[in-house]
Amino acid sequence: MKSYRVITLGCKVNQCESAAVGHLLEQCGYVHARQDHTPDTVVINTCTVTSKAAMQSRQAIRKSVRAYPDAHIVVTGCHAEIAAEQVGAMEGVHLVVGNTDKMRLATLLAEPVHDAGFQRPTADPSVLGGPCFAPMPAVSREDRTRAFLKVQDGCNTRCTYCIVPYTRGPSRSMPEAEVETHIRRLAEQGLREVVLTGIHLGAYGSDLVPATSLTLLIDRLTRKPLVDRIRVSSIEPTEISPSLVDLFASRPERLCPHFHVPLQSGDNRLLRRMGRPYTREQYAAVIHDIRHRLPRAAIGVDVMAGFPGEGDDAFAQTCELIASLPITYLHVFPFSPRHGTPAEKFTSKIPQRVAKERCQHLRRLGENKRQDFLRTMMGQQTTVLIQTLSADTPGEAFGISDNYLPIKMTGGPYQENSLVRAEIRGISDDGRLIGTDRL
Repeated sequence: MKSYRVITLGCKVNQCESAAVGHLLEQCGYVHARQDHTPDTVVINTCTVTSKAAMQSRQAIRKSVRAYPDAHIVVTGCHAEIAAEQVGAMEGVHLVVGNTDKMRLATLLAEPVHDAGFQRPTADPSVLGGPCFAPMPAVSREDRTRAFLKVQDGCNTRCTYCIVPYTRGPSRSMPEAEVETHIRRLAEQGLREVVLTGIHLGAYGSDLVPATSLTLLIDRLTRKPLVDRIRVSSIEPTEISPSLVDLFASRPERLCPHFHVPLQSGDNRLLRRMGRPYTREQYAAVIHDIRHRLPRAAIGVDVMAGFPGEGDDAFAQTCELIASLPITYLHVFPFSPRHGTPAEKFTSKIPQRVAKERCQHLRRLGENKRQDFLRTMMGQQTTVLIQTLSADTPGEAFGISDNYLPIKMTGGPYQENSLVRAEIRGISDDGRLIGTDRL
C-alpha cells in the first residue's frame, strides 16, 4: 500500500486544499505516512504571495528531495502555477500540477507516464480555474474540533502588488446548496466550528446564477443551524456591509464575533497607488461600525510596509490610523515585488532596511493593541471550544474563544471538542487568557 505526506505553505485556502488532496489520495488507496515512516509520495502545496513565500516553497521542495530521495516529489499550488518551468527543472521533482488540476492530483499520479518522470505544465492562464468552482471534499485533517471550508476561489480585483489573480484565476463560488451539504458532512464528523474561507471571500456569489452574496449565504446557513458555530476569514472592507454586521449581531450564538479586514496602508495616496478601492476614512467607518455593533469582536488587520512611494508622512498616516482604531491584532508584511505585477515597475523604491524598521514598529504597535484588547476581556464571559486537554495539569484544557482568543481553562474536568461558557479571570505568561467554567 502506497503512503503519502502533504507539506503545506501559505494561506488557509491552501490548508483546505491540502486536506482535500490527502482525502482524495486515501480514496485511491494511499495511507498517510506516520512521522517515523518514509512516504512513497510527497506533495508540496506551495505559496508565492511574497518573494519570501516563493523562496520558502523552493526550500521545502529541496528539503523534501534530500529527506526522501526515493519518494515521488509532487509540487502544486501557486508557486507551481506561476513558475512551473523552473519548478519542473528542480532536481528530484517528478510532477508539477497547477491549481486548476490540484483536485485531480490522485488521478494524475495513477497515469503511467508519471513513472517516467512526466512533468505536467501549468494551466493556460487564460482559462486558469475554469468557469466554475472546482469541487473538492470538505474534510478536517489535523484539528478534530474545527475545519476550514473553501467556498470561493480566485479574484477579479487587480491590486497593483498582488500576484494571486494570476495564480488563481477569476472569482468562482461554491453553490449555496453544496456549501450546506459540506457543512452538514463536517458536522456529522463531529466538528463544532466551520471557518468559511476563500481567496476573495467577500466576492462570494457574484458569479452564481442567480447571483447571491456572502451575507445571504451566512443567513441561510444559520437560520437552521447545521453546525454549532461559523467563523469567516478575511473580508475586504468594502464588502462588510451594515447588513452583514447586523446579521452577526443578531445571531451571536452561531456567528463568531471575529473579522479580519485588510488595510494595507492608512495613506489615501498610497491606497490609490495600490489599487485599493477605499479611503482611510471609509476604512475607519467600517471598523467603528463593527465595534459599535459587536463590542467583543476581535478585529484583525493586514498592513504592508515599504510599498513604493511610502514616504515618512505616508507611514506616519498608517501608524496614526491604526493607533486610533479599536482593532485587536496586526498581520504585518513588507512589500515584496512580484514579477508581472504593476508595482514591480513602480519607482520610489523603499530601502529594505527602512521597510524592515517600519515592520518592526508596526509589530510593536500590533502587540500593544493585542494586549489592550486582552485586558478588556477581564471579567467578561465568552464561549470556548475545548481543543486539547493538558497533559501535565489535571483539570486544565486549551481552546479558542468565539472571538478568536487562545484560552487556558482551569477548574475542570473538561472534554475535548466541547463548548464551554467561560468567565475570563486573567492572562497567562504565554499570552493566553485564563478562564473558568461558568455553567
